[in-house]
This record gives sequence, structure tokens and C-alpha cells, in this order.
Amino acid sequence: MRCCLCLVVFLAAAFAADSLPAHETIYGKLDLHAGNPPVLATADHKRIILEGDDTESKVLADPRVNGFEVQVTGHFTPEGHFRIDPSYHHPLLVRRNGHLKLITYWCDVCSIRAYTPGPCACCQKETALDLIDPDLP
Repeated sequence: MRCCLCLVVFLAAAFAADSLPAHETIYGKLDLHAGNPPVLATADHKRIILEGDDTESKVLADPRVNGFEVQVTGHFTPEGHFRIDPSYHHPLLVRRNGHLKLITYWCDVCSIRAYTPGPCACCQKETALDLIDPDLP
């Protein structure tokens, strides 16, 4: 009985994997304007609307990242928008001086790193944009 149950679960997982959207990595320049959805302008002059989870949406609403060259991992939606992978995969990277950097925010008073813009969780001072190597903890 357990063997049959395991087989059913395995087959269901295999069929579900086939229906998942294909992951892609796209490159371009962030074009952010208040009141409009975030857009990625590609080298071939396409303008792709970006959608993300709560963390990525907050980062994409930060005017300090406007104009950065970025690498974004996710998939296209049926509407033609690009859905960014969940933030715990670090799908949004900035190209700075030829290297990919992770967008983070740093409080120099409390030495606390955050992944969304806004005030420090401790002292409430505004955090500074801090691009770091994505391999750092």
C-alpha cells in the first residue's frame, strides 16, 4: 500500500513539474517611475513589466535603484509580464563595475542588513542602499 502511495505522489510531482513555467534570465536597465509598474528596458528596445513578491516589489519601488543594469530571473506570464522568482532565490541582481551585486539596505548605526528599503527595524534611521556580493551570507 505504501509503495502505491509513493508511486502516486511521485507521478503527481512529475506531472506538476511539467506544468511549471520555464525559468528565464533576462537583462536590461530598470526604468522606474512613481505611479507606474516597474519596467525593464532590454538591449533590443523591449519594455517588460516586472512583477514580484512583496520584497521584490518594495525594492522595485525604491527610486535609488532606477537606471541600474540588472539581471532578473523568473518567467513570463500569459499577460506578457515577467514574474520575478521569490526573493529567497535572490533573483534580482545589479551589474556594478562588471560584477553582479545583490541589492540590500544597511543601517550603519545598528549594523543591521535588510532586504527591503525603509527605516531600520531597530533605530528607525533610513537604511542606505548597499550592493553586496551575492555569495556573502
